[in-house]
Amino acid sequence: MKLSQFNFELPPNLIASYPNDERDQSRLMVVNRATGTIEHKMFRDVLGYFDDGDVMVLNNTKVFPARMYGKKEKTGAKIEVFLLRELNAENKLWDVLVDPARKIRVGNKLYFGEDDLVAEVVDNTTSRGRTIRFLHDGSYEEFKALLYSLGETPLPKAIKRKPEDLDKDRYQTVFASNEGAVAAPTAGMHFSKELMKRLEIKGVNFAELTLHVGLGTFRTIDVEDLSKHKMDAEYFFINQKNCDIVNKGKEGKHKICAVGTTSMRSMESAVSAQHLLKPMEGWTNLFIHPPHEFSIANCMISNFHLPKSSLLIMNASFGGYDLIMKAYEEAIKENYRFFTYGDAMLIL
Repeated sequence: MKLSQFNFELPPNLIASYPNDERDQSRLMVVNRATGTIEHKMFRDVLGYFDDGDVMVLNNTKVFPARMYGKKEKTGAKIEVFLLRELNAENKLWDVLVDPARKIRVGNKLYFGEDDLVAEVVDNTTSRGRTIRFLHDGSYEEFKALLYSLGETPLPKAIKRKPEDLDKDRYQTVFASNEGAVAAPTAGMHFSKELMKRLEIKGVNFAELTLHVGLGTFRTIDVEDLSKHKMDAEYFFINQKNCDIVNKGKEGKHKICAVGTTSMRSMESAVSAQHLLKPMEGWTNLFIHPPHEFSIANCMISNFHLPKSSLLIMNASFGGYDLIMKAYEEAIKENYRFFTYGDAMLIL
């Protein structure tokens, strides 16, 4: 398929700037692949679509305050430093993106806060990418606490506002436990603790995996032929215990629901020869686009994504191109909220 087939006119006012007051008060569009029907519900109504023995697969990654602002030595020019991942804890080496990149060269020093923390640029990685070494004499715990106190919640650029205190909690799922993401797995943000408890009482099982969401999630696709697009690799991990929960549900012909595109990508990256989920740790750069045969999940929860995004393309691979594009058309007509803090879709 072609990238242009996933373009549509999205009114800017439908991109949600803030989350709903309550997590499970988002709207929920229910799209049924078998019947082609579309229903309009609230997210808490998801309870009515799952039964005893069904499995929901959650991404338990936790977002860290990855966006920092520093000053370049001598000139004092303001530089945005986006922490991507820690490369070496002992040497305090980090993989980062810098903006504006043309001003930052190997050997430059950057100062953060009231010169509370200094970093030196030690290598170029990509056009905007750098490896930097933080210079700090205290313990690792003190360094990490200082680093995170200087960072802010890395809201995506499409949300046109500064991060606020509420984002520290809301740009995170209630089950986030494994730190390492620079973007939230947004479909999971609709679950409240109370809703999860009610699903549990109903007999729904939860399986967890970790995929540390990177900035590649927001990277624009710039090739018309989708088979030529290369995804950024992201670290993921699934253990045996959680595979067993999923495989037991699959063998019992229950619903296996991927909560979010990151859960779906992780599972599709860890399929055994028997079409079961196998434990795995590593990096995935799997780009799911039509046609794709899904092996594990038979339903999924997702947010409403931006035009021409890899996330929309995955939704269409799973739900069927015509049905998903029709659902998006209806979402716009019905003023659903899009993107990170927007509403949700359940594809059955």
